[in-house]
Amino acid sequence: MKNFRQQPQSRPRKNTLVIGRQKVISALKEGKQLERIYLVQTVHGPEIDEVRKLADQLNVPINKVPVEKLNGFNITDHEGCVAVIAKIQYQDLQNVISQVTDEGASPLFLILDGVTDIRNIGAIARTAFCCGVHAIIIPDKGVGALNEDAIQTSAGALEKIAVCRVNSLMKAVDTLHLNGIKVFASEMTAEISIFGCNFKEPVAIIMGSEDKGIYPALLKIADTPFHIPMAGKFESLNVSVAAGMILYEVMRQRV
Repeated sequence: MKNFRQQPQSRPRKNTLVIGRQKVISALKEGKQLERIYLVQTVHGPEIDEVRKLADQLNVPINKVPVEKLNGFNITDHEGCVAVIAKIQYQDLQNVISQVTDEGASPLFLILDGVTDIRNIGAIARTAFCCGVHAIIIPDKGVGALNEDAIQTSAGALEKIAVCRVNSLMKAVDTLHLNGIKVFASEMTAEISIFGCNFKEPVAIIMGSEDKGIYPALLKIADTPFHIPMAGKFESLNVSVAAGMILYEVMRQRV
């Protein structure tokens, strides 16, 4: 089953925008949480170089867009550079791990690799919160924007659950491993069934996109790939539905 057809996303409100090169640089230097930065494809210069450098350091994704994209925000004097203020507060992965372990809980993390549809992300976040997931880990590129539409789809769960945005899911897995957290990967061709997995221990679960699955190099460093048994032959499950099935099995084992 392929992803939901992408729906037009609502235009961001003007009060959620940081407009202009220097203002975006200042926002980055002040540590303001930004969802993403839009740069017109043809812009260049020292200020743009600084925007790119700071954004890379802070894991803020940059989208290269035609000028019509920014003009569509109904703003002027954007200088080819606009940032969107984040609706949620991203957290450091190691800090979340330390907090969970200090509380004496068995860590449970969910990693989203290539999931771009905001309705899927919202639905996953809603189920994750209900099932006791401590944090959702997302890459800074190749994931749907966690904007007002995503938050609304999640019924507000994205504002309640910790979200860790990282510049590399590979490095995130390394961090999880260093903290004694086993990494499972949902992969329909895996030999092991979900019912043969022990989710009582500290775990993280990788969910890939419905069309491409999990990035091969990421799948390779996972500890245990597993599949969800299906009675009927079909291409795949919807990713948010599959996440719900997996997380309820985790919760069943832990309860």
